[in-house]
Amino acid sequence: MRNILAATVILAAAPALATDLKIDVAGEANGTITIDLFEDVAPAHVERITTLARQGAYDGVVFHRVIDGFMAQTGDVQYGKLEGGDMMRAGSGGSDLPDLPAEFSDRPFEAGTVGMARSASPDSANSQFFINFAPAGHLNGQYTVVGKVTDGMDVLNSIKRGTGSNGAVVGQPDVMTSVTVID
Repeated sequence: MRNILAATVILAAAPALATDLKIDVAGEANGTITIDLFEDVAPAHVERITTLARQGAYDGVVFHRVIDGFMAQTGDVQYGKLEGGDMMRAGSGGSDLPDLPAEFSDRPFEAGTVGMARSASPDSANSQFFINFAPAGHLNGQYTVVGKVTDGMDVLNSIKRGTGSNGAVVGQPDVMTSVTVID
């Protein structure tokens, strides 16, 4: 009994599993954004992002939609590659994996919050994600929160802004040159 109690205390004191995403950015912004992924909040979405990152699917993908004061969107692994992609269609694609059911939580959308992009259907998230520049309370409970920036907000805030109401980036967009998972 004493051994079981000791093992329980040791396990309870162990640090929680933490997975970070490291995004190297080039363009108007140059540097690294580090994101703490919330496996406990959105396990299926975090699994999707880490799977695609480990496959190298995010490497070379642009920030195709960037709205000043709101967010920067990326992750279109189908059309959003700087080399060999289709910039006219960037933002309309996903991966070859199935869409994910929503994993809504009570986590608020604040500056640095990472959420999964989706279409009108709550269960349509696939590979694209966005990072908030500022709080966006209107997204709370409407989009799946997958993480939060822990380092590199200055890099995020330097990403080239888009134009118009949809934030489409004109000319050379900033790009995620490398996306790696740190366990």
